[in-house]
Amino acid sequence: MDIEILTIGTELLLGFTIDTNGAEIAQAVAAIGGRVVRRTSVGDEPGAIEAGLNEALARTGLVITTGGLGPTRDDISKDVVAQLFEAPLEFQEEIWRRLVQRFERMGRKAPESNRSQAFVPRGATVLNNQWGTAPGLWLEGPRGTAILLPGVPSEMRQLLKHEVIPRLTARASGTVVRSATIRTTGIAESALAQRLGNIEAELAPLSLAYLPSLPGVDLRLTAWNLPPDEADRRLSDGSRRLRELAGEFVYGKGDEDLAALVLDRARSRKLKLAVAESCTGGLVGGRITAIPGSSDVFLGGIIAYEDQVKLRDLAVPAASIATHGAVSEEVARAMAAGVARQFGAELAIAVTGIAGPDGGSETKPVGLVWMATSVDGAVESFHYVFPGTREEVRARASQWVLFQLLKRIR
Repeated sequence: MDIEILTIGTELLLGFTIDTNGAEIAQAVAAIGGRVVRRTSVGDEPGAIEAGLNEALARTGLVITTGGLGPTRDDISKDVVAQLFEAPLEFQEEIWRRLVQRFERMGRKAPESNRSQAFVPRGATVLNNQWGTAPGLWLEGPRGTAILLPGVPSEMRQLLKHEVIPRLTARASGTVVRSATIRTTGIAESALAQRLGNIEAELAPLSLAYLPSLPGVDLRLTAWNLPPDEADRRLSDGSRRLRELAGEFVYGKGDEDLAALVLDRARSRKLKLAVAESCTGGLVGGRITAIPGSSDVFLGGIIAYEDQVKLRDLAVPAASIATHGAVSEEVARAMAAGVARQFGAELAIAVTGIAGPDGGSETKPVGLVWMATSVDGAVESFHYVFPGTREEVRARASQWVLFQLLKRIR
């Protein structure tokens, strides 16, 4: 089952909006054995939309679109599809009634402009949108099938899951395209590739992709057009082999978050966590508190950006700062011990560094970050000179210190 995706919206072409819809649709389609052969983005122009639809239907006979179903003047996708399928738009009172009721529940009157969303191409199947105002549409004709979804990601996602994928599954061949991801950090892509060697030959027919990003390198295995049981077995065996070879640089799988893994491990051992941050300015604490349920592990933190805060709130010895500087092993260790003591935490993290772009020296270059972790009073320290912009240095430091703590409490 070959499918094309057509995402519609001038904002996509201008770069102000990232096309996350196309990615999510492709993943969902692959999971049921479909194959996305092309993804195209076009602006809110009738000619561009018509050309995109014509070409997609000619190639595969099945296209999924997102965008252009709203109530404003630039929402014209439905009009173009209606003309292409020679299916004139017809007003459906039931859709309008649901729209009116939706606005009433919010204490508002439905704008007259929303009436346009109650017009449906003749013969189309309406995909009821319980999460927004624009219903999805499913049209079939001599040239193939067009599935129209709203551009709002949350609405698109729900309609895709509840209305589209079940219908497409009935058309699927019985084979699947599935992936498994191993997450690594602290090792460059080239070094990881050298460590894995000629693993692709061993993993065949699975394919392997290296996906580098700021936090680390993901290894993604993909099984193509295999029966579900065989795909799962091969992915399980391949993932196990990748974990063996990548070794200590592996921290998780799938879309697991490093901060969430730290919290889970601390929770299982009934340990509490506190953080002391200088150059990261709360990034570590922010990553931790972004995880639901973090309050049963995380006690709090101190952003000790100015030296007086380090002295007053973390009891860092003045002599350590005077002799070694605020960015030093001695200060990082004292910060970790101080915040653990201040909060009564068994676990603590400390970060102090030079994020840049200025402030470095020959002995302490921009990107130098000293970090420390404390586990039951035992402090370990380490440093790294991170490359990149100020933002990248801070992000990499937060990732690295969380990784070091995870390794210690494992």
